[in-house]
Amino acid sequence: MAAGKGTRMYSDTPKVLHRIGGRSMLGHVVDSARALGSTRIHLVVGFEGDRIRAAFTEDDLHCVNQDQQLGTGHAVMQAMPAINDDSVVLVLYGDVPLIRSETLNELVQRTAGDALAVLTLISPDPTGLGRIIRDAQGEPVAIVEDKDANAEQKQIKETNSGILAVSARMLRQWISRLQTNNAQGEYYLTDVIALAVAEGTRVTTLTVEDPMEVQGVNNRLQLAELERHYQNARTRQLLLQGVTLADPARVDIRGSLTCGRDVEIDINVIFEGEVVLGDRVRIGPNVVLRNTQVGDDTEILANSHIEESSVRAKCSIGPFARLRPGTELDNGAKVGNFVEIKKSVVGPGSKVNHLSYIGDATLGKNVNVGAGTITCNYDGVNKFRTEIADGVFIGSNSSIVAPAKLGENATIGAGSVITREVPDANLAVARGRQSNIEGWKRPTKK
Repeated sequence: MAAGKGTRMYSDTPKVLHRIGGRSMLGHVVDSARALGSTRIHLVVGFEGDRIRAAFTEDDLHCVNQDQQLGTGHAVMQAMPAINDDSVVLVLYGDVPLIRSETLNELVQRTAGDALAVLTLISPDPTGLGRIIRDAQGEPVAIVEDKDANAEQKQIKETNSGILAVSARMLRQWISRLQTNNAQGEYYLTDVIALAVAEGTRVTTLTVEDPMEVQGVNNRLQLAELERHYQNARTRQLLLQGVTLADPARVDIRGSLTCGRDVEIDINVIFEGEVVLGDRVRIGPNVVLRNTQVGDDTEILANSHIEESSVRAKCSIGPFARLRPGTELDNGAKVGNFVEIKKSVVGPGSKVNHLSYIGDATLGKNVNVGAGTITCNYDGVNKFRTEIADGVFIGSNSSIVAPAKLGENATIGAGSVITREVPDANLAVARGRQSNIEGWKRPTKK
């Protein structure tokens, strides 16, 4: 269910599209549901429903509208016409993002024999939550919402998560009998518990061990708390896998991260999208890696930003380097401080050490690019490539105007502007001749 406006978020973005760990809250819930296997997922949308539809276009998703917000029972009513009677319905919430597929699978298993299964939690402070009412034998018989609970019921610590699983055939009958005679004038889905008990249907519960797994998000504070809980779980897993983290509280994983052996990660490192780190990779502080693969024994120094790139073994990057999408560094390549590389291949053992820009270029092996060198790849309309063969040495403060080709073992004199092909083993110098004027006097202020 994802129809709520989320007024306490104070946002124009639908609440369920706010992110935790780089993925929308609703995306986390959908992922957990998909992990159960053979499923059809029905999204009940309302506020900004078109934006939610645009974000979730997969074939296994079916969206239905809840034009009026008349409660959780009413939301389920909107989805039921598209659900077969022989299905098991699992009700989830788009603002409860940390629910685990393992928990959901166990809950679904408890519906065997046409039982109704309810996910509960023990809440030290149950204020605002529905209470699980049990009979003298300890069997669940009803759920009472906080606003409708009496003083004795408000002392109950076992509360309703809102998540339940039950046969579609039975649920269809019960929701058609829901009433709005309650404090909020809404159709409560929780009322199906009492209806099930009245018909003699067995009601079973599963209590989660970690309350944060079923914590909903109503405001930015709760969003931040779940974000930190999510990140703590991810970094704990890394530590147990043998990754060294300088400070687990100062690493953010906003996607998937796969690490080899003896990886070291310093503080304030952010991983986005799919990142793979090989063995013995070392990452300095304040580094951002997005959709990137890093080979064994590579070191990325402080304040570097790498996105959609491929870095092979024994490379050195940074500090303050930027690798833009389409960058490929071969074994042993070196990219130094204040270097930007875009859509280029840097061959084995090649070096771009200082204050340079390499765009739309292919560098062979053992190329040395001097400080302040740029490839001029854009004429204001089109982009062109530069081909730099093995062993080329480019002097500092040079400009290579594409399309250009520098032959094997060619040398470019410092300060040159290269506009033509340089043959193999040639020295190319393209700069104005120096003139020294004797007796010249600097002007003085009058």
